[in-house]
Amino acid sequence: RIPAVTWWGAGPGGTQTIGNEAELERVRVKAEDAMASDDPEGAAMAMGRAAMMAKRLSLVNTNDGASARLYQGAEALFRSQEHGYRAMALFRRAGGQLPASSGVCGTLALAQGSVQHAVADLAAGDSTPEELRERVTRWRQTTDDWVTVVAAMIVDYQCP
Repeated sequence: RIPAVTWWGAGPGGTQTIGNEAELERVRVKAEDAMASDDPEGAAMAMGRAAMMAKRLSLVNTNDGASARLYQGAEALFRSQEHGYRAMALFRRAGGQLPASSGVCGTLALAQGSVQHAVADLAAGDSTPEELRERVTRWRQTTDDWVTVVAAMIVDYQCP
């Protein structure tokens, strides 16, 4: 199988934008599938990969500050989800007893911090490049939802 690759110029070199974006979407969907299959550990690993792809895209788009910031926001969102899913897995592994361990609560604190960075980075407003608008709208909605999810997990796991 030969993957299709589109190269967009970025100064003297080129960037593999479409390939990286497709990979980011693939691993994000893989994380959703893992959560649907009740596999928070697999979801955490996949979201970690999605965060790495978003980081790569933010670095590739350094000539376009708006795109770079949006990908940084996506990276923060995906890191937050990675931490949230990892907290779920840790809680289960520890026997599911309340209150949750300091490790679970610390991981949720990381999730909360990352999602706050995502909120700030994805609030770029009208400067969203046309080719990213649909994706950024989805990321913003996911971020808004994830703020609520993380807060609920902190309460449910009885974290301080």
